[in-house]
Amino acid sequence: MGLKKYKFGLALFAALLLPQVVTNTYFVTMFCLALIYIIIAFGLNFITGMTGQMNLGTAGIYCLGAYTSALLTTKAGISPWLGLIAVVAMGFLIGVGLGYPSLRLEGVYLSLTTIAFGEVVRLLVNNMTNFTGGAQGVRNIPPFTIFGYAIASKVQNYYFILAFVVLFAIISYRIMHSKWGRAFIAIRDNIEAVETCGIDTAQIKIIAFTLAAIFGCVAGGLYAHYSTYINASTFTLNLSVSFVVMIMVGGIGNMWGCILGAVIVSMLPEFLRFLGEYYQISYSTIILLCAVFLPSGIINTIKRRRA
Repeated sequence: MGLKKYKFGLALFAALLLPQVVTNTYFVTMFCLALIYIIIAFGLNFITGMTGQMNLGTAGIYCLGAYTSALLTTKAGISPWLGLIAVVAMGFLIGVGLGYPSLRLEGVYLSLTTIAFGEVVRLLVNNMTNFTGGAQGVRNIPPFTIFGYAIASKVQNYYFILAFVVLFAIISYRIMHSKWGRAFIAIRDNIEAVETCGIDTAQIKIIAFTLAAIFGCVAGGLYAHYSTYINASTFTLNLSVSFVVMIMVGGIGNMWGCILGAVIVSMLPEFLRFLGEYYQISYSTIILLCAVFLPSGIINTIKRRRA
């Protein structure tokens, strides 16, 4: 436990120091986006990484979280903090709604269902012009305020989002090492054995989906107020696939793997921009090599080799 606290403290110190060392506004923007993706990866890890239920509709969850907070603050004029509470409630409703289909569907059928969910959400948001703004999106989303002080600059947003990452990291760690976490892993590894032990697998799956949805919606709310503008074109199927790639590259079922995977997948394409028109194929090749030679993810592979 002492070593884990030391690693966490060291990582937090590095994260606090990062925007002071790398002051370029563009890179600070990328760091903020990576932090938001880390929260999503934490949530997705519960359902896909630990429970083994493939969810390819995370972009739809992310979208609903962003639009819930954006519309409430711009149209109803409520505080972003109250909007955040509404976002958590939205995540709960999505989790329960997506959780029940998972009780009857598995594998490719569940994947297709979650893909359909994400695409339906995106199309509805894009076509409900009078309510969501359609292709024009939602503009002038107000920033969060603390004691009347607006979180406006990129660096301020970085530290603000980092605080949420730390909070959700602690929550994730506690859940992963609780009876819920052990039940998630048991369902992934041998669901028949879990059922014979008298554990309600239906309830556990719904809990996993609900946690993933709440994390994703909160990340969406943070993104909306950070960017101050959102539209439906951001929340595509490719984004959902990228979220799954994050936990696969970093290490499925591992909290540090979520962090590393989110950073790699969000930052790597930008570092490959110097390749011009070949950057996308280079990025895809690197991800493919990770899948082939590190099928359990970078962190899990390192742990196994140390063992």
